[in-house]
Amino acid sequence: MKRLLYLTIILVIGCSLAIAQTAQTGQVKKETVAGITNLARIESTVACAGAITPGSVSEIKKMGFKSIFNLRMESEQGADIPGEMAAAKSAGINYFHLPFNGSQPDPAIVDKFLKTISQNGNEPAFIHCAGGNRAAAMWFIKRALVDKWDNDRAMKEATDLGFTSPALKTFAVDYVQKHK
Repeated sequence: MKRLLYLTIILVIGCSLAIAQTAQTGQVKKETVAGITNLARIESTVACAGAITPGSVSEIKKMGFKSIFNLRMESEQGADIPGEMAAAKSAGINYFHLPFNGSQPDPAIVDKFLKTISQNGNEPAFIHCAGGNRAAAMWFIKRALVDKWDNDRAMKEATDLGFTSPALKTFAVDYVQKHK
């Protein structure tokens, strides 16, 4: 009887730990939403996406996001910074434009991103660029430095979110190493 009780306790503890681990890491879900390119989301913690339209901002708010981080350069084709900013203001969602050039990454932009995303009221965050790669790169850096995840775990999640650029991965890993 005691053995059965011990096995039951071990089973309950094991299941609880497995559930907690799954909830903490979350699963990346790919979604299709009108006006949003390459949407990949981890429950309500973060979404990384490509280009969005101002018309999709109200849907982002409905999904429960508190802020939008736009990493697009104003010079990128199709970028509508003023339109997104106005839509965010109208929807009551925090909006941050941090232009991040993926081919010439600026550590100062990453510094601003980390400072801003860490402020109360900015998570869950919707991070986007043109295709989702730069957004996932920023999330990798945030996971490694702010959330204190090991690089392998953070990289797996970022890759699932759309982080594919070898050059940007090198930059991101170097940034993390220099700032640990």
